[in-house]
Formats: sequence, C-alpha cells, structure tokens
Amino acid sequence: MIIIEEWKRAYPSDDPDKKEIADLLGIAASDVISFEIIKRSIDARKKPDLFFVYNIAACIGHESDFLKRIKKNKKLFGKVKPYTPVSYVLPESGNELLKNRPVIVGFGPAGMFCSYLLAKQGYRPIVLERGRKVEDRTEDIKKYWKTGILDRESNVSFGEGGAGTFSDGKLATTVKDPSGRCKEVMKIFTLFGANPKIIYDAAPHLGTDKLCGIVKNMREEIKTLGGSVLFESRFDSVIEENGHLTGIRYLDKEGNEKTIPCEILVLAPGHSARDTFYRISGQGFVLEPKSFAVGFRAEHRQEDINLGRYGKTGRKGEEIPGAASYKLTAQTANGRSVFSFCMCPGGYVVDASSEEGMIAVNGMSYSGRDSENANSAIIVSVTPDDFPGKGSDPLSGIEFQRDLERKAYNAGKGKVPIQRLTDFYRSVMGEEYPVSPSEERAEIRPVHKGRFEWSDLSGILPDECNRSMIEAFSVFGRKIKGFDDGDVILSGVESRTSSPVRIVRGADLESNIKGVYPCGEGAGYAGGITSAAMDGLRVAEAVIGRYAPFDKTDENA
Repeated sequence: MIIIEEWKRAYPSDDPDKKEIADLLGIAASDVISFEIIKRSIDARKKPDLFFVYNIAACIGHESDFLKRIKKNKKLFGKVKPYTPVSYVLPESGNELLKNRPVIVGFGPAGMFCSYLLAKQGYRPIVLERGRKVEDRTEDIKKYWKTGILDRESNVSFGEGGAGTFSDGKLATTVKDPSGRCKEVMKIFTLFGANPKIIYDAAPHLGTDKLCGIVKNMREEIKTLGGSVLFESRFDSVIEENGHLTGIRYLDKEGNEKTIPCEILVLAPGHSARDTFYRISGQGFVLEPKSFAVGFRAEHRQEDINLGRYGKTGRKGEEIPGAASYKLTAQTANGRSVFSFCMCPGGYVVDASSEEGMIAVNGMSYSGRDSENANSAIIVSVTPDDFPGKGSDPLSGIEFQRDLERKAYNAGKGKVPIQRLTDFYRSVMGEEYPVSPSEERAEIRPVHKGRFEWSDLSGILPDECNRSMIEAFSVFGRKIKGFDDGDVILSGVESRTSSPVRIVRGADLESNIKGVYPCGEGAGYAGGITSAAMDGLRVAEAVIGRYAPFDKTDENA
C-alpha cells in the first residue's frame, strides 16, 4: 500500500476518484485496486484562492516497481511513500470470570463508548446516568434558558451524552493515535448517524442537532446488545473489602438508596460532577489537583472570521467551504499561555451552569453552523499554584472554579454577564482601548442561548489572567484582522474547559481501589469528545483483556 501526501486540489472540487488518482500517479486506472481518504483539510494561505489538501492511501498493482520508478519523478518523489495502515484491534477476551455485570457511571462520551464496546463484546454493562435521557434533557435546558430555573440534575452539563452534546460536537483532537482508537471512534459515530466524512475531515464536527439523535441511537443499541441504562440514577459511593470493589450505592429518581453488586466500576462522571469528587475523596480514592484554563467566550461576526481566514465573507457569489474556524495561541509576558478553545463557527454562546448562584458558559453550534456569529473560548492557563492553598487540597481547583462562577453570577445579576472588549480593556487597564472597529460593517450583536446582562467582567478572573487576555487579543489581531476590534463581545465565565481534579489510576488503568477504572474527561484523562471516547474504548479494552464475557444464555448475569 502507498500513501499520497499533501495532494492539493483547487476548491471547490469533489473528492478524487480512481481515475484521478491513476492520472496523478501516471498509471492505468485498472491498477488502482482500492483507495481510502485518510485526511482532508483546507489550505487558505493564498487567499482568496482556496485548496483542499488530501492524504490518500491506495492499493495499486505492481507496487514495488512503481516505488522504484517514483524516485525519478520530481513531482511525486517525497509525496508518495510506502504505507502501513493502522488498524484498531481488540484484545482477546480474558479468562477471569465476573460474578456480576460491570457498572459504568456517567453516560457522556467516555461512558457511552466504553459501555457500547463492552455491550458489543457480551459484557452486558449497567450504566448509571444522573441526568435524563436526551429527549427530556433538551426540554429541561430550553426551560432554563428561557426562565433561569435550573434543574441541577438535567442541564447543559448533566444528562445523556454529557456536556459535549450541547456544544458544536467538535471531534478534532491532538491525541496521538498509534492504536487506531480515534478512527474507530469516528467509525462508530457514523454507524449511529454521523456523516462518513468525519472519518477523514481534519476538523470534523457533528452539531448539537445531529448529536442528540446519534446519542439516542447509541443508547438503544447498547440496550439491544444486553446493556442497561438507568437515568436519574446518581452514583453515591463504592462498597469495598480490603481495597477491592464489591459493589456500589446509588440514589434513584425518588432519592431511595439502592445497591448493585459488582467487581468492575468504570467511573466516568464528567468534568462538572463536583459533588461526586467530594464524595469519593472521603472514600479512600487518591485524587490530585490538575491544571486547566479559564477565560471568556469571544463573539465575532462569522463574516469577519470568514474574511480573515478565507479572504471571502461567504456572501452570495463567494463560495467558501463552510463557516471558517480558527485555532490561536499566544505566550504572554507573565508566562501564561492563552489560547482559543472549543471554537464554534456560526454558533451560540450558551449558559452551561449546573449549580445555583453560579454562572458558567460554553459554546454550541448546530450542524448548519449558520448563526451570524462565531464564538470561541479565549482562555488562560492556570495551575494548582493559582488555587486556594496553592493546590494543597486535591479539590482546591473546584473551589477556584466556583469562586469565578459566583463572581460571574453576581456581575450578571443571575444572567450571563457580557461586555465589549473596549470596555473590558478600560476597566482592567484604566485607559482607552486602542483598536476601533471598522466603520464598513455593522456592530456585533450577541447571539446567545439563555439570558444575558451587559456587565463589567473585569472582577471575575484574577488580574494577572485579565492582563494576559488583553495581551493575547493584540497578538490574535495580528493573525486575524479585526479579531481585537473593540466591539468584540466577551461572555463569562468559561470555567469548565477540563476537569480541575484527577482520579489517580495506575498502568493497569485501575484506581487504588481495585476494580474501579477512572475514565474520561471528568477523571482527568481526556479533554474533549473524541479523547474522552478514546479513553472509554481504552478502559473497555482493559476489562475485555482481563475478564471473560457473559454467556448470553445466562439469565442470572
């Protein structure tokens, strides 16, 4: 097999076929036995001329002879190479027998993909999800956005699909993937309704509207395969003997305590399950504080981002490959890293709060990415040294988050506080902001899901973080024209970028309580939908490699 790397094709164009691949290679079409698009990205460096850039794997006839000839081809040499595909391979099932079905706590990406793989291999998992199924959860969230009445168990952070369900459904990840788990995650998503192009697009996304259906389809398949999903069931504590798990306690929807005997618990609670972290901290689990990042959502007109990235706005007659995205980083004078995170082209800023008296925001796009604004979290790195007591308490990062969210709640009078960049600059620096918006375009208007209030954001983050943000906007404005215009809208506070705590696990993926497998973003081992799903597969593999599946005829299992 060979790979063709960095094959540029003018946009717009259809994906290449066998004949086009054969023409590029200078061989007969019949010699292209099969091919697969490995990656497709957009090259906008020569804007307004845009290009698709492909990496394509192909199986061709007379491959060894072809590779000898290619050394003399200046056009193709270095871009066509031998290729060994990475295949996802499950371990052989282990021999240890389970007395009871494994339990998975949390039905976000980590718990969902872990339970799907276990169910598919005959382990009949029991899933506990504290929130509601996605259909009911959607209605609870709409009610909160309209009225401000929060359901603490069913919101943007809690419920089927996890926090990622009400985001853009971004699937890009920087995690290295020698095992093929990333591609396997994409393939599984396509089985349940995702567009197959996510398998090779460099910046794949699903959209909240599509994710809701995909999540429901996965749940129903897990049940068909012998698994169980219990909603409105909140994990409470583990039952253990001599450091080994023997069962768990949970509260059902009426608040009744129930127990489930088990030898395997996959603990995938999500990054906002603060009460869970506090409960398990008193049960002997080893926890440690973890660095993360905090900041604000920044809204720009999507047309301006398109123009900065593509040299075109996307208006009538200007064909572009969808709403443009960006990824920005800066290192500031005080040593802080500032970067964009969870960028939502054509999206909405959403109120993602999960505790009363606190406000946290996130970003969301539908699959069409067709709102008038782009938004992204612009966030500043923080470490345990920034937490109360300099991180001496493993849960100090949670209290750091809560303090920011209370300040945001107070600043916005119970609503999401928003402020223009020029006013934020004046509040922090005590002087006029130097960058005025172009008079050629309309003023940016907030595009939100949930209630908002014009406020002063300068008292939410530590002053050092505020100044890092201001410095970074200046850097970003040199990369994307207009990014630092004074009428850019900031919304606060973006405090849930990742978990502030890690549940320590060993090389065998078990915690210090044997039989408990911390998993996913909340446990501190992932940072987004794809990496969390990959960790879910990894933990499932560990269980599969050690234990034998149940006989499907065994009704007692």
